[in-house]
Parts: sequence; structure tokens; C-alpha cells
Amino acid sequence: MTAKRRYLMCRPTHFAVTYRINPWMDPTAPYDNALAVSQWENLRKVFLELGHTVDLIDPLPGLPDMVFAANGGTIIDGRALGVQFRDAERADEAPAYADWFRAAGFEVEMPKHTNEGEGDILLSGDLLLAGTGFRTSHASHAETQEFLRRPVITLQLVDPAYYHLDTALCVLDETNIAYLPSAFSPGSQSVLRQLFPNAIIATPEDAAVLGLNAVSDGRNVVLPVQAVQLAESLRKGGYHPIGVDVSELRKAGGGPKCCTLEVRP
Repeated sequence: MTAKRRYLMCRPTHFAVTYRINPWMDPTAPYDNALAVSQWENLRKVFLELGHTVDLIDPLPGLPDMVFAANGGTIIDGRALGVQFRDAERADEAPAYADWFRAAGFEVEMPKHTNEGEGDILLSGDLLLAGTGFRTSHASHAETQEFLRRPVITLQLVDPAYYHLDTALCVLDETNIAYLPSAFSPGSQSVLRQLFPNAIIATPEDAAVLGLNAVSDGRNVVLPVQAVQLAESLRKGGYHPIGVDVSELRKAGGGPKCCTLEVRP
């Protein structure tokens, strides 16, 4: 039986694309806030229909990327590691999420080095897969291991389009992942092959619609509906893919996982 999960999400009330801090963002292109909210509401509905719990953090004006709750921290065994954003545009999200963690009763520590939460730190079984190269600094991996008390596997990201680990890799269950090899350095590709010999390999086409920015509860995998080949590969692998359309949020470089922070009490 699939374990029920607890997620933290933030309604994209103030969603906009007014600056550029990743290759997906184009401040000159149109965006539709109402559509972003509608697509987000549908994603939340899918989680609730699967039986998961969804907590909400209040969105703050002036923080259009706060909808991407995965970047708000990493919570494991009741310990919440806060974040320090690379970009000034997102800096004020960090204390807002830390305040929510404290109010929810978690022990909170703020990092000394750049660390963008579950964007780059993903729990896989007993391991923490930790991305670096664009956002989260390599120096933060040591303090992540020290505070969260899980072994950290450093993975080097090399493609600017996949600037966070959760855009290039999805943890499917405690023993397996899906990922795009070309997003990683040769050494990191070798490490992933050793750790996950049965991993599902995504196509560049599916990665390009942020298909790997997916949320799995161990069986159900909620992913962008445009990632059709990945959905088929997941089905063949024994998983149950559920397609959602969050294409408006993709204009800011986000997908289902970006919108979803797992809360592990």
C-alpha cells in the first residue's frame, strides 16, 4: 500500500515573470496569472485525491516565485534545513518558509552557504542526492549532511537548462530514480549508474518540458502531461503516471515538483 505523504504548497497568487534568473524565464513574454492559479489548484487537487495531505503557506506580495515551495527547505525526521537563495529576487522567501517550519514544530537550522532546498536536495532511500553547479553550493552539502544526518551524494549539474537537481532527476521510490544523463557530469553519471542500475532514462524531449520535475509517492508519479514518452516508460516500469498541465508555471522554470515540498515529520 502506498504511504500517504504530507506536502507544503504555496498558491501562486502573486505569480509573474518579471525578471530572469534561469533560462526558462523571459520577462518580455506574456504570462497568465489566473491560468497559473488554475493549473496549481488542479495539481493540489490531484494530491488530495491521492489521499495525501497538503499544507499551505501564505503567499507574500512581491515574491512571484514563492509558489515553488520545493525551494523553501528540506525536512527530514522533523528537522528542517532552511535555505539561502543565490538570487536577491528570492531572498525574502527564506525567512517566510523558516517561520512556517518553526510554527509547525520543526527544529530549524539556516544554512551558511547557498542552498535551495529540495530543488537540489532529494531524499532517496537513506541517501541525500545533492545537486551543485548552478544554485546550491558544494560547500552546503557538508552542512546538509551534518544537520539532516543522512549521507550526501554530490552530483554535478552541467546543463544550464537543468539548473536544479529536481529538473533533471526524479526520485521514484526508495530504490529507483528517473533522470537525464546529459544533465550531469561524466563522473556523476557514473555514480548514478552504480547507485541506480535500473533507473528510467528520460529523453531530452521529455526533460525539455520539465517531465522529470515530477512528484512520486512510490507508485503514483505526478508529472507534466506533455512528457508522453516518460509517462510510458514509467508505466512499463510498474508506476502509475498522472499527467498534469502546469505549462504556465513552466514559464518561470517550474513543474509539479517545484511546487511541492515534502514534509517528513
